[in-house]
Amino acid sequence: MKKVLIIAYYWGTRIPGLVKYLPEFGWQPVILTAPLIEKPDAQFRVVETSYRDVLSFWKRLFRLNPDEDVRRQVKKRFGVTSKNSLVDFILTCVGEVVNYPDGDKGWKPFAVKAGDELLQQENIDAIISSSSPVTSHLIAKELKAKYKIPWVADFRDLWSQNHNYSYSPIRKLFDRRLELKTLSTADALVTVSQPWADKLSTLHKGKVTYAITNGFDPDTVNIPPAGLTTKFTITYTGLVHQRHDASKFFAALQESISEEIMNPNEVEVRFYGSAMEWLDREIEQYRLSNIVKQYGRVPVQVAREKQRESQLLLQLSWEGREKAGYSGKLFEYLAAQRPILATGLGNDMTEELLDETRAGLYSSTVEEIKSILNELYSEYKNMGEVIYKGDEAKINRYSYRETANKFTDILDHLTQK
Repeated sequence: MKKVLIIAYYWGTRIPGLVKYLPEFGWQPVILTAPLIEKPDAQFRVVETSYRDVLSFWKRLFRLNPDEDVRRQVKKRFGVTSKNSLVDFILTCVGEVVNYPDGDKGWKPFAVKAGDELLQQENIDAIISSSSPVTSHLIAKELKAKYKIPWVADFRDLWSQNHNYSYSPIRKLFDRRLELKTLSTADALVTVSQPWADKLSTLHKGKVTYAITNGFDPDTVNIPPAGLTTKFTITYTGLVHQRHDASKFFAALQESISEEIMNPNEVEVRFYGSAMEWLDREIEQYRLSNIVKQYGRVPVQVAREKQRESQLLLQLSWEGREKAGYSGKLFEYLAAQRPILATGLGNDMTEELLDETRAGLYSSTVEEIKSILNELYSEYKNMGEVIYKGDEAKINRYSYRETANKFTDILDHLTQK
């Protein structure tokens, strides 16, 4: 069996899913990563390295908790609660310098050393580097230069073309120059959607580029179906980003209750993830505090249980976001096999995926959301539950088994060359 070295600092669900199913297609993965908080799955071969936090000096100087988000702590210390503030601007400017090319650059020397030792001792046939952070690609470039083996650069988020790019145009010029230089020796580029693949191809002319979506682990599919809540329960799991707009959903829900279409005693909306003060303020603004609750972070298995027992799953897309990638949450929801309500401006690829798989509905206005909620609530009242109508065959195209299969096609092609 051929071996592939996978360089990844953050795993998300993509790396475990890929690693789990690559052996089915003739490739044995070895993961090169930074120190892990939790012990990895015993079936994975993992090489952990040391790591140096580039912000450790500043955290000690200002007595910040090293395990919590720096920006959030600083804003809290200054009493800043708004989404955009002068403090945010200053922190972004400082981050442009300190975190170039990213905040995890302190991992690079340790990873290069460990990767070098590994490649000397074993017959590794190819490398996959996965970002973010982009430091993963800088590590892969050094190893590629020395050992001349095929290298696939995988982008879960784009680099200088990132839709959520938060730095200045000057910093972007530096990032773009470094990106072009770093990826000049990569044999193939992969990202999570076709629009992003097209953007990569435009920037990196002549590079072979593939679109391979994120997915879900088929072993986590809700089979047999879990029992549902007795209430009309709507669940959101994961981080609510500041660019997510929940106001349309809240407005639609509040109108349906005010017009007595919905009985508030039968409705429950649950958010599982890091609790956000600004979200609580929005909940209060729409007079929904007795219905909508934030329950904070929970273990992954608990989140899956909450998804599976829900009548409806909520997906908040970014307002104004360009047609680009899919939220990883969307694939978790596909595995839960419960109807999905996604909101946004109608320009997200989520709508296309939901139409294809019949796993849910996409809405872009308060009136559309309200209409969908009323229809599903009526179904809940008449049938005792919201009926799931997903197309299993089409949903299975987004499993991590399929993701691994697509990656092995690339690896096989490159190693045969």
